Amino acid sequence: QVQLVESGGGLVQPGGSLRLSCAASGSVFSSNRMGWYRQAPGKQRELVARITYGGITNSGDSVKGRFTISRDNAKNTVSLQMNSLKPEDTAVYYCNLEDYSTGQSFWGQGTQVTVSS
Repeated sequence: QVQLVESGGGLVQPGGSLRLSCAASGSVFSSNRMGWYRQAPGKQRELVARITYGGITNSGDSVKGRFTISRDNAKNTVSLQMNSLKPEDTAVYYCNLEDYSTGQSFWGQGTQVTVSS
C-alpha cells in the first residue's frame, strides 16, 4: 500500500502563485508515475500534470505554461508550482501515484485551492 499526503493549498488572488507538495510513503517503488488531478464542483476530475520516475511530464492544456510539476525520487515527493493562477483553477487538487508493477492507483485526500479576489 501507498499513502499520499498533500500540502500547500489555500486561498490566493488571481495572478498569484501556490506550490503544492505530496509525500508518498509505504511500498513505493521506482516503477511509478506521480501526478496531480483536480476536481471543481459539478465537474469531472481532470488531469493537471504528471511525471514519470524518469522525469517525463505531461500536463493538461489549460495549465501549460503556468504550472510546473517536479519530483524528488529520493524523498518520494512530487510538487506542483502553480503560477498566474486564475479563478477557473479553483478546485480540490488530488495527488496520484500509479504503480506500474502492480497496476494499482493511489490517491491523496485532496487539498483545496481557491483563486479569488
